[in-house]
Amino acid sequence: MKFPYLFFLFAALSLRAEPSCEHDIAKISEASGHLIGKNLEALGLELNVEAIVKGLQDASSGKHSPMSEEECVQAIAVLQEENSSLLAEQNRQEADDFLTANKKNENIVSLENGKLQYEILKEGSGQTVEPYNSPIVRYTARYLDGQIFGSMTEDELISLDETIPGFSKGVVGMKEGEVRKLYLHPDLGYGKQSHLLPNALVVFEVELIKADGSADAQTASKLDDIPPQILQELQADEMASLQ
Repeated sequence: MKFPYLFFLFAALSLRAEPSCEHDIAKISEASGHLIGKNLEALGLELNVEAIVKGLQDASSGKHSPMSEEECVQAIAVLQEENSSLLAEQNRQEADDFLTANKKNENIVSLENGKLQYEILKEGSGQTVEPYNSPIVRYTARYLDGQIFGSMTEDELISLDETIPGFSKGVVGMKEGEVRKLYLHPDLGYGKQSHLLPNALVVFEVELIKADGSADAQTASKLDDIPPQILQELQADEMASLQ
């Protein structure tokens, strides 16, 4: 686990260069405080600001820290783990509560014991996605509060056996041109994966471009293997045959 703010603190306190005027040092000092504050906020911990200021003052005057750097890093890691576990419990309960209420909506289709729900925002009329297909889609991924954590505005080929269960099950049955909103319980979503909020309910808005793009992908792969000169000759022959 990395703690970039620690490096910043130690580096900042070791600097001895003096700015050109008093106005500059006041500005730099305040800006440094903002940088430290943002890095501390990123930890997601409720730390004592007065104690942090005291630590800065003590460090600048050469006083000993109440903990070694290693002890501090380990203590922060323990606190973060405890906070993450608590947040995971809260998010899971929030997901359960939301899905229980949401399935009462007449526009909602509920699957997987209510842990996967969807609503059709726009009807489609083309081919239908089968479980063994690799559909081409565009999507936006959000948390329950609307915050976007991922999106694909260009056509994306998705292998249904390589994505999260809720997404793969949720797009099966979609017709080309359809837009569907998926609500995924963490059990069918990302669970406690560290790069996202732990056990968060996630919402995908998916547009189906093509029900199965695997054949297109295979054709493109084969074309990539053909030397450019030969490919140009084949294309020229095809154009000539059409004239």
